Amino acid sequence: MVSCNWEPIGKVLIRMNVIWRNSVSCRRIRNVPHRYQSGNHPVVPLGSRILSDPAKVFEHNMWDHMQWSEEEEAAAKKKVEENSAVRVLLEEQVKYEDEASKYWDTFYKIHKNKFFKDRNWLLREFPEIIPVDQKTEQKLRELSWDHAKTSAADGFSRVHRPTMPQEKNHEERCGSSDSQSKAGLHFSNLDSKEHRKGPLKTELFPGSNATFRILEVGCGAGNSVFPILNTLQNAPESFLYCCDFASGAVELVKLHSSYRAAQCCAFVHDVCDEGLPYPFPDGILDVILLVFVLSSIHPDRMQGVVNRLSNLLKPGGMLLFRDYGRYDKTQLRFKKGHCLSENFYVRGDGTRAYFFTKGEVHNMFCKAGLDEKQNLVDRRLQVNRKKQVKMHRVWVQGKFQKPLHLTQKTSKLVFSLLSHG
Repeated sequence: MVSCNWEPIGKVLIRMNVIWRNSVSCRRIRNVPHRYQSGNHPVVPLGSRILSDPAKVFEHNMWDHMQWSEEEEAAAKKKVEENSAVRVLLEEQVKYEDEASKYWDTFYKIHKNKFFKDRNWLLREFPEIIPVDQKTEQKLRELSWDHAKTSAADGFSRVHRPTMPQEKNHEERCGSSDSQSKAGLHFSNLDSKEHRKGPLKTELFPGSNATFRILEVGCGAGNSVFPILNTLQNAPESFLYCCDFASGAVELVKLHSSYRAAQCCAFVHDVCDEGLPYPFPDGILDVILLVFVLSSIHPDRMQGVVNRLSNLLKPGGMLLFRDYGRYDKTQLRFKKGHCLSENFYVRGDGTRAYFFTKGEVHNMFCKAGLDEKQNLVDRRLQVNRKKQVKMHRVWVQGKFQKPLHLTQKTSKLVFSLLSHG
């Protein structure tokens, strides 16, 4: 009978457990169809109403996937050159920056929750918001842990002839049941000690017991919050955080009849203040929703905001983005004297808007260490049938994932430990 030191075995199994958690996260992402069609239009998202006959343009209010003619694009560029020729005075720009929250607070005091419609399209465009069915996840958990145990046991039996299998196959080997039972018993003790060190076990925070967590940045009056909460009713293991730097907006969310504190935490937060803590630890979020928010922030501060949000994601977590695109009708409608800087404008109520290109979005999120999974320009034609007016809408939509490098590094470490006993 060969003696065996169980302390390194326990450490190995702890790390195998980390691999399992990240593999479940990765499988959750892969299980949802039409998510990562980077640069291509998904079958359902972004609409499917195509204008094939220009004579029928006024039969519907909106047409999808519109291609601009050279003349239309040239006219848009000329319009932007004209309305950006006169810039807002520097002292006025400083005021709009310093008092940004006040302008948005005033906006919500005036409009309440009547200005924006509920974003019921969110789940079509961003199915990542929906957690994987619990039964599916439970099957993955059982399968992954069984493979982890057998993989570890087999690794110990090969200690004098170590091999470094490919990562995709490292869970497919078999070992002795005796090794499994002893290692499993020791693991249960070590794993609990290991986890007591982490913030999720030692500190309670809103949503600390959830297994799937979402953050919406810039929640406003809740036009995304409540469609999401309605979807999560049958997923008690999920939790939604939502924040806005306008205290009046957060108050509107909390006073809504559909607000459930057991599954949602609304809080006031300025994402531009990089030192301001969130009511939860870094690295725990599955999804961050950033929809028509970044455009209201000064361009010089955008990268810092994205960097901070990236730190909140767990490995494999997704940041979902949608905002104004360059030459959207909103940009073309600005009059002279409203331009703050290139492609950045101030509205009459003091709120601001930037208009992105696909390349700018790519650079910003990739610099934050995220992998691009989708990044496309959504061009639509909106029409006013009564006035017989056509308006081009342009949005940029992207999906960016936090890499799973931790899984790969941990996997190599595990097999290194196995090889050296």
